[in-house]
Amino acid sequence: MAIRLWDLAGAEENRRFSPHCWRVKMALAHKGLEVEEIPWRFTEKEAIKASGQGLVPVIEDGGRTVHDSWAIAQYLDEAYPDRPMLFGSEEARTLAYFFKHWCERNIQPATLRIIVMDIFGHLHEKDKKYFRESREKRFAKTLEELGGERTAALSALRGALDPVRPVVLEQPFVSGRGPGFADYILFGPFQWARAVSPIRLLEPDDPVYAWRERMLELFGALARNATGYPVWA
Repeated sequence: MAIRLWDLAGAEENRRFSPHCWRVKMALAHKGLEVEEIPWRFTEKEAIKASGQGLVPVIEDGGRTVHDSWAIAQYLDEAYPDRPMLFGSEEARTLAYFFKHWCERNIQPATLRIIVMDIFGHLHEKDKKYFRESREKRFAKTLEELGGERTAALSALRGALDPVRPVVLEQPFVSGRGPGFADYILFGPFQWARAVSPIRLLEPDDPVYAWRERMLELFGALARNATGYPVWA
């Protein structure tokens, strides 16, 4: 039986843009697990009430419900140890946990400031009020003010990626010769942007651009074939 994944969607059901959901989709593909993706929107809290909270990603696997991308990744390795592992060792898991927090404090906030108005433009009408109120409360700014910081945010994003560049110059993936969950963590914000925005985040001569190209081609070009803007965005 396929694992069910509740996956954030825009006004178009096939426009899937959550960076955290993309972590999980890549992880499920990494494990070679069959998945049924269920489009979900911010205001559809009732659909995921079994998870005990109101955010996606949420998976249901054989009657067990798991939420939060990090918890889901750990669950998948524990439940399916005979399939390719997301974490090669306890040390790799610990380093990936550090990397998760680094990305969430440095990469995702800058990316949001770049694409926030593009996200808003792609939301289903029933989600727009929730998104505006929740994000304006979080950042103490209007969406328009936040979106007005795009140029500075783009510079901040490119600068924040400096520690990643020497890593992906020396090896194909953040995790080494093959991709791991750390790669899916970093890839999430790029696929978030690509799903909703035409803005160019990376220049073609950037080593992170080449890494992203490799990520887009994984698992039969799963991410490249998803609804979004051109691959150079």
